[in-house]
Amino acid sequence: MSSPSVIAEPKRRKWSRQARHQAISGWAFALPFFLAFCLVFVAPILSAVRSSVYTVKASGGGLYGGGEMSEVFVGLENFQIAASSSEFWSGIGRVFLFGIVQIPVMIGVALMLALLIDSYLVRRPGFWRLSYFLPYAIPGLVAAIVWGYLYIPEVSPFADMLPEIQGSPFFLSPPVVLWSMANMTTWTFTGYNMLIFLAALQAIPGDLYEAARIDGASGWKITTQIKIPMVGSAALLAVLLSIIGTVQLFNEPTVVATLATWMPKDYTPMMMAYNTMMGTLTPSGAGMASAISILMALIAGTLAVVYFLVQRRLQK
Repeated sequence: MSSPSVIAEPKRRKWSRQARHQAISGWAFALPFFLAFCLVFVAPILSAVRSSVYTVKASGGGLYGGGEMSEVFVGLENFQIAASSSEFWSGIGRVFLFGIVQIPVMIGVALMLALLIDSYLVRRPGFWRLSYFLPYAIPGLVAAIVWGYLYIPEVSPFADMLPEIQGSPFFLSPPVVLWSMANMTTWTFTGYNMLIFLAALQAIPGDLYEAARIDGASGWKITTQIKIPMVGSAALLAVLLSIIGTVQLFNEPTVVATLATWMPKDYTPMMMAYNTMMGTLTPSGAGMASAISILMALIAGTLAVVYFLVQRRLQK
């Protein structure tokens, strides 16, 4: 009679071969994504980091440098110039003001729409869910152009009824233009955030609602004491994505700047980075543009981490 250890040994070998085969298959399926991820995400970041410590200068002698343009290592000089720029911090201030007002409004409207669709008050919820999400399917640049036409008095059906402010149309005037852009962003992304909340609401077990109704809870109490508290993780995700998107504000101000000619080319940090890259701002070049972009990425990451930690502490 053979011992148990002799019988168990082939089994272990068989399972190890199967596990090895599964691991190889998993990596083989993941390899195309990994390569694409490195190509379109990691490589551009590494390129931007390298570019941020270089600048392009004319080599050779003569009054204008002469010779060819060549890269010169400057270390953190690009970061120092960007961080000491008053225009950079003015753009940061506009973006912060934009986010402080726009994000709560957008998240609140998205939550209300999700609660409405999840309730028994709405018939054909699929139709309304698609209708609210549809603006997100429109490319952001196209949406900004459409709203831009609605802000021009000569084309808009209602803008000509409003007075000019500081010599500009009402929606394109200095005191109002930031909120005109906030309206574009809210219209575009409210439906997207609504789906995040709706998915969280539909994941709540129905037994909780039944138990609450048996205990005599009204629909209002179910909404305020069960539904809203249980979508906290969804709210955290929606706000984090909104913070990152707000820091990257670019499409809306770029389109509006073509209509509001008073807007500077560095109205937002991302506009500053783009126009620096295109050579319409001084100092220009890929190095300075990369430094501005990296600073904005660090600011966005810091804000997201701070909000995450504060939210976790409040939930405890």
